[in-house]
Amino acid sequence: MKWTFLLLIKLYWKIIPENKRRNCLFKVTCSRLVYQETIDKGFRGGFLSLLSRFKKCRSGYTLYTSNHGLEMKLADGSIIKEDEISPNILDPIYHHINFVKNIA
Repeated sequence: MKWTFLLLIKLYWKIIPENKRRNCLFKVTCSRLVYQETIDKGFRGGFLSLLSRFKKCRSGYTLYTSNHGLEMKLADGSIIKEDEISPNILDPIYHHINFVKNIA
């Protein structure tokens, strides 16, 4: 089962180019995390990681600032710190912040 699951993830990577995939909220993408968890913990561990990530990010998120910098609150109530958030999400925000600073 483990090797079949790993093969399916590799096929996903080959068939769907990165620029066509949905932007992941996390710095380590869901497929990369699940692949590594499957290698480390077997099929069950990888599958549970997939379910956990899927529940966290599918219903949206809210970005906000706290004493610790930017944070993201996921639909399931989890909080993700700035260093775990994907650059795909943060780069436009940083660009906007710098743009606003340069105007002021």
